Amino acid sequence: MPMSSLPFQLPMRLLGDALDGAVIIDQHSCIRYVNRSMEELTGYTGDELRARSLDILVPPDGGPAHSSKVTQFIVSGRESTVLGHVRQLDILHRTGGRVAVEMKAVDLGTFNGEPYFGAFFADIRQRKQIEARNAELMAMLAEQALSDELTKLPNRRAFEKEAAAAAQRAARSAAPITVGIADVDHFKSINDNYGHAVGDDVLRAVARAITAVARDTDIIARLGGEEFGMLFPHTPVSQASHIAERIRSAVAALRCDVAGVGQIQVTISIGLARLPEHADLDAALHAADVALYAAKGNGRNRVETSRDAS
Repeated sequence: MPMSSLPFQLPMRLLGDALDGAVIIDQHSCIRYVNRSMEELTGYTGDELRARSLDILVPPDGGPAHSSKVTQFIVSGRESTVLGHVRQLDILHRTGGRVAVEMKAVDLGTFNGEPYFGAFFADIRQRKQIEARNAELMAMLAEQALSDELTKLPNRRAFEKEAAAAAQRAARSAAPITVGIADVDHFKSINDNYGHAVGDDVLRAVARAITAVARDTDIIARLGGEEFGMLFPHTPVSQASHIAERIRSAVAALRCDVAGVGQIQVTISIGLARLPEHADLDAALHAADVALYAAKGNGRNRVETSRDAS
């Protein structure tokens, strides 16, 4: 049936010039009318689409939302969640590619006892691209918010978040958990004598040495400056002290190259504390910090445990 003989009370001239793609289909899902925007959207000419099934635009692997059943729902009105509702889906372009669209199907009424339906397609490819870029940006910002740019370790915020979650899990199972703080010895002197670029190299080298020794289940982070946080889940202080000692030894074996000077040795001091059940994480970190200062006071390059550790 040509467009001019369709009896619908529609502004057909406006429909023809509409920005959104539009088709009119009969109860057999046969396309009876296609506007100019639909031709541009799909790559088909109106003559190529007219008298064809709407399934020509359905991706073969599109799933239930694109299946011929949905096409039948559109033209039969049996599915109220299709008619009158906006849906996002892909339709097939003439070249075989996919076009992301928002579709709305409407009941146009009947003529000579035959129902007709309209389907309107808005091109949302640009919006999808913007949404994808925004999602990538948000993911990058989220990662940056929880990551230390210099060492690529989790930062203090991420450490506290992960430590709190680990503490909750440990509390449920009554499993021991140990927290630790490591500090690069004489780091200010390294910066003052060799420059901040060398200091940055030292921090990166220390981060690599710590993570190389730490277990996969351990949480290692840069808390700020020359301080590193350590969390040892399901690990009593007595066992964590052995891991910390291996970490200390690995760092002490480092030799960092300094232009015009040669190699310099780097050491760290480590303080450990037990995180009791339902204890405040800040309190445990404070106890580890006290143990760290004890390690500093006892000559540096050593591991000390909190007096409250058991």
